[in-house]
Amino acid sequence: MTGISRPQPTGHVALITGAARGIGAAVAERLARDGHRVILLDRLDDVRATAEGLAAQGLDAAAEVLDLGDLAGLGPRITQLSQREGIDIVVNNAGISPKHNGKRAPIAETALDEWQRVLDINLTAPFIICQATLPVMRARGWGRYIMMSSQAARTGSRVAGSHYAASKAGMVAFARSLAIEVGGQGITANCIAPGRIDTPMAQEAGAAANAAYVAAIPAGRIGTPADVADAVSFYAGNGSGFVTGTVMDVNGGHYMG
Repeated sequence: MTGISRPQPTGHVALITGAARGIGAAVAERLARDGHRVILLDRLDDVRATAEGLAAQGLDAAAEVLDLGDLAGLGPRITQLSQREGIDIVVNNAGISPKHNGKRAPIAETALDEWQRVLDINLTAPFIICQATLPVMRARGWGRYIMMSSQAARTGSRVAGSHYAASKAGMVAFARSLAIEVGGQGITANCIAPGRIDTPMAQEAGAAANAAYVAAIPAGRIGTPADVADAVSFYAGNGSGFVTGTVMDVNGGHYMG
C-alpha cells in the first residue's frame, strides 16, 4: 500500500446496489474517492473482485453478495448490514430490463411473471432497502437516498420494456413520497434519470440503435458511468442538504424537462 493516497474519511457509509460492474461500480469508486466507506452489493460474485480492486487502491470498500429478487430475505439482511455498518447513504442502482432477441416485448406479449420480476427488483427491492436503512439514518439525523430512475420514466422508450419504464417512473414517485416524510429529519431522497449510458445493458440495444441515439443527443456522445457517478456524488454530499424530491437528468441534453 506504500505510495497510495487515501481520501480523507467522511464518516459516512454508502450502500450501492448493482455494483459489480457498469454504473454501480463507477458510483462505488467515485463515492469511495470522496472519502465514504462503500459497501458494494450485487447478486454476481464479481462484486467481490470489484471491491477488492478498490481496496487495492487504498479505498475503503467491501462487498456483499445478495440477490434482490429474494424479497422475503432482503429486509432482514439489509437491516443487519445497516446496523453493523452504519449505512447512511443508499444508492438504489440495481435494475433489470429483459430483452427478447435483443428487443423489448410488446405490452400485449409481456408475460405476467416477467412484469412482476422487473417490478420486484427495480421497485419493490429499493422500497424494502429504504425501510431497512431508515432507522440508522433517523438515529443519526442525516441520510441520503439516491434512486436510479431512467429517461424511460420521463419520456417512455422504444428500447426498454413497459415494465422497466413503469418501475423507473415508480422510483420517482416513491422518492418524492420518501422525501416528504423524512425531509425534516436531515434525510434527503432524490433520483437520477440517465439517458443512454455505455453499459452492458445499453449495448444489448445494438450498434445501430445506439448510433441513432447518439445522433439525436446535443452533447454528441453516449454517456459514461462516470457521468452518472458525478451526479450521485453531489446528491451524496453535505452540499445537497437542501435538495430533495428532485430528478437530475443525465442524458447529454437528449431530454430537457
